[in-house]
Amino acid sequence: MAISPELNVIMPVYNEAEGVTRVVTDWVKELSSLNIDFRINIYNDGSKDRTSEKLEFLGQTNKRIKVYHKKNSGHGPTILLGYNENKGSEWIFQVDSDGEMPPECFKELWRERDQFDFIIGRRDGRKSNIFRSIMSFCSRMVVRVCYGRGVWDVNSPYRLMRTDSFRDIFTNIPNDTFAPNLIISGMAGYRKMRVLEKNVPHRNRIYGQISIRSWKLIKVSLQSLVQTIKYRTSLRSGTSND
Repeated sequence: MAISPELNVIMPVYNEAEGVTRVVTDWVKELSSLNIDFRINIYNDGSKDRTSEKLEFLGQTNKRIKVYHKKNSGHGPTILLGYNENKGSEWIFQVDSDGEMPPECFKELWRERDQFDFIIGRRDGRKSNIFRSIMSFCSRMVVRVCYGRGVWDVNSPYRLMRTDSFRDIFTNIPNDTFAPNLIISGMAGYRKMRVLEKNVPHRNRIYGQISIRSWKLIKVSLQSLVQTIKYRTSLRSGTSND
């Protein structure tokens, strides 16, 4: 059985052929400079472009990169799968493959890790359309009302988690959950974990396209809010094994 590294990075990818090589290479360079024992676990969520080809080359040329190919199930189920398949490390870090949040800020999270269970990059300067702004506000309010205060940017894809604190949470979240990071952020507040948020510059994507358009975003966001509330309700009944 392979020994888990100190840090497992979970990176979901969908149709990012144009920029994924640069994004992954930049992350490898940054993490290597910090002398971390790490592995970047890339989950290809059924991409239809040349992403698979790009990822295979990256995986073959760098032992720090492990590539998984899977049928398309969406961003949330993909990262949840990554969390559950890589729970042997001391730390798990999730970041998206769109390059919107830079790797050079990771060292600021990493240097604080001994004092915290959950360190999240708050997206600084993020520019969203009206639909996304409204849904972000609703997500924040649902998490705060249902789980308590703790995290502001509840769905940020730049999160460092002490695995021991979240292992059972990963296991108990239903596999088809659209936005498991909402529940994870909520549980950090519910369990009164040691949480730190640090501003991380957010830039609009240079490569690829947003996979969910505004009309569909409303539908799936409402679905995710219902799932987030339902999970909180299950804590009262004991069905989540919390």
